[in-house]
Amino acid sequence: MFGRETRMLLRHYLEQGTSKSALARKLGVHRDTIHRWIRDGELDRDLDGEPVRYGPRRPVATKLDAYRSIVEARLAAYPQLSAVRLLEEIRAAGYSGGYTQLKAFVQRVRPTPAPEPVIRFETPAGRQAQVDFARFTFPWGIRYALLVVLGYSRLLWCRFYPRQDMATLIDGIEEAFLYFGGVPQELLFDQMKAVITRDLRLQGGALVRNTEFLRFAHHWSFTPRACRPYRAQTKGKVERPVRYLRGNFVYGRTFANDGDLEQQRQHWLERVANVRLHGTTRERPRVRFDREERFTLQPLAARRYTSLIVERPASTTPAPRPPRPVIPVEKRALAAYAQLTGGVA
Repeated sequence: MFGRETRMLLRHYLEQGTSKSALARKLGVHRDTIHRWIRDGELDRDLDGEPVRYGPRRPVATKLDAYRSIVEARLAAYPQLSAVRLLEEIRAAGYSGGYTQLKAFVQRVRPTPAPEPVIRFETPAGRQAQVDFARFTFPWGIRYALLVVLGYSRLLWCRFYPRQDMATLIDGIEEAFLYFGGVPQELLFDQMKAVITRDLRLQGGALVRNTEFLRFAHHWSFTPRACRPYRAQTKGKVERPVRYLRGNFVYGRTFANDGDLEQQRQHWLERVANVRLHGTTRERPRVRFDREERFTLQPLAARRYTSLIVERPASTTPAPRPPRPVIPVEKRALAAYAQLTGGVA
């Protein structure tokens, strides 16, 4: 059996009128072999039916060859050494080549570190909820979504506000507690931004003593905590509700105004977000909440928090107009009014 290239050469030479004896000498085979190939129809096989196969390219000697063992040994001991550092070291040993071939070689042989194990753990029912802010731009203005998600059941609450400040934070957390029908023991705060950061700074994994917010936390009997360690090491405990809200609710939808946004938000929470099959728990948040977490939450406060320094944010939902009063009017003839004034009709 001979390859595609040999068959192509044979066919080409035969078409040019080359004799079989000359072909046998050129190809280094016996002329009887060529006669047999022609007799068996080997030259008539479809040349395009067989893919072209090329052997490996012969290695080309480079100036780096003598120093590859040095590079590999250094990377084995210090996997994060840069190609620039390695270039300095092998040049000190006599390397006179360029940086490009060294960089390509380092990328090929650098040891790949094993991924750090992800710490997956869950908080007990009723123990913790996570608070996040997200900024969105709509045709009529910027709105800030405040999100609160329970750490055990993953039940989610959110609402859009015109400002991101302490008053919004207080109002939103209370609305979330009313939605849940209870209060978790802890509120876990992610990296808060803008005005919230100035009011409620996170330092060293603990919240700075903000008198107003601590008074609010005491009123509702929860403990505020900073999100530590960072989310990449707490997979399973720290949710990503902002990304979910942005991708599943806001993206690809149209909203006419704040009232329309509020209506679609309520529908999305009840019909989509809290009845979906959660990727981690493999349960629906509403079902998991009603079955296990609802009864572990702390009771609601007897009244909402009253602050002397923080004003409540104005609702983005337009208030319904009161109905116009209907005043009955009695119809009389003109003669009746003339009599009342003492005139003549």
